[in-house]
Amino acid sequence: MKTEPIAILGGTGKEGSGLALRWAMAGLEVIIGSRHQEKAERAAAEINARLGREAIHGMENRAAAATAQTVVLTVPYSAHAAILEHVKPAIQGKVLVDVTVPLHPPKITRVWIPEGGSAAQEAQAILGAGVRVVSAFQNISAEHLKDPEHPIESDVLVCGDDREAKRVVIALCEKAGIRGIDAGPLQNAVVVEGLTPILLGINRRYKIKGAGIRITGLGG
Repeated sequence: MKTEPIAILGGTGKEGSGLALRWAMAGLEVIIGSRHQEKAERAAAEINARLGREAIHGMENRAAAATAQTVVLTVPYSAHAAILEHVKPAIQGKVLVDVTVPLHPPKITRVWIPEGGSAAQEAQAILGAGVRVVSAFQNISAEHLKDPEHPIESDVLVCGDDREAKRVVIALCEKAGIRGIDAGPLQNAVVVEGLTPILLGINRRYKIKGAGIRITGLGG
């Protein structure tokens, strides 16, 4: 049975390519999006070579978004608003999974709250009610994602105002080998996004890689 493709905009970066690898290994069709189609095609070819099969395709961002019903955004905050405006017509009626973290260089280990409260809330404001925005995957190590042999012990905190959209994203977490936790409405994304600079600081101070968040008391 053929599954609906997933588009990852900004999928040439570390986090996006790690998610692409994990989902492709789980049997999902993945489209990597980039501002430049050639760059997306190169990134897709590299992962396909690793997989030994053609599971991932590369496209320009808007074309990638138009092809999928679930669109994942993994871009730096500096590019966030511009890409959303660019793909807005192509993602109406769909689910957008926003992985963006509003870091404020050079002080990337300090929490910085943008004017809209969180990147995910700003995405919802830009895209309008026709798109179901869900915030997820901000606190998962890209290095761990790109190493399929490495078990991921961290949980994914999933925030959104649409229950069915959150269920879709929690299922994607499971496909990637990670436990997804319903962390409440979209406004809670301000806290989840803010955990990333804290984790980056912990990595730096303790000289480790991939510090994450685990919710206790749920079992499993």
